[in-house]
Amino acid sequence: MSPRPGVDTPDHRGRIGLDQAGRDLRRNPDVVVRDVELTSQGWHVLRRTTFDYRRRDGRWERQARETYDRGNGAVVLPYDTARERVLLTRQFRYPAYVNDHPDGMLIEAAAGLLDADDPPAAIRREAAEELGVTLGRLTHVLDAYMSPGSVTERLHFFAAPYSPGDRTGTGGGIEEEGEDIEVLELPFAEALAMTRDGRITDGKTIMLLQWAALDGPFAPAAPQARQAPPAAGHAGHAGHAGGQPYPQAGGRRYPPPVP
Repeated sequence: MSPRPGVDTPDHRGRIGLDQAGRDLRRNPDVVVRDVELTSQGWHVLRRTTFDYRRRDGRWERQARETYDRGNGAVVLPYDTARERVLLTRQFRYPAYVNDHPDGMLIEAAAGLLDADDPPAAIRREAAEELGVTLGRLTHVLDAYMSPGSVTERLHFFAAPYSPGDRTGTGGGIEEEGEDIEVLELPFAEALAMTRDGRITDGKTIMLLQWAALDGPFAPAAPQARQAPPAAGHAGHAGHAGGQPYPQAGGRRYPPPVP
């Protein structure tokens, strides 16, 4: 058998054993993985996995699913409550352009893949590269699977305060990686309105702006008598105190900060 890059010989990124992902899964007794096929590997990896699935009526059936593995990522919303501003980006996104976006220029919260970093370190790196800002204490907002029907990525959501003095660079991304990112400092009220009128259509950005308005730094102060509800148990990022109430901060509920 000829060598198979990414399977039994290193591919162009030095990876091997890419067909082993998921073969050892045992967490769900109603799912038995039978085979994993590497169908393509560019910068990221496309696999076809065959598995047996036990339906709710007890019958077993064989299914196959394609999954796109690009690793996990992190996203952050830097905010300045004193000036009621947030920092966002604008950049060209070809997948949006080819799917009916007018020009492909999306307004987004700064984000990136974790690579070898943990989520807080990764988002500090991305904030410096894309926004030119040095972040202070991070608040871990939530984790979410953004397209669980086909993409394996789990995205870690953060927010962090900033001031004009924290903008220590120009941002713009890394030109050698094809990035050409415009930094936008917007009034929070305008950014939120942009999610309603269609100027902001990026899902992760909408989620963070809605959080900021409802439960975050721009939320109306809650009555002092109101008690924060207990947070749901959380098995994601270790910085979130799963099952514990969010601490009070000026009448607002915040997840605990991440150092």
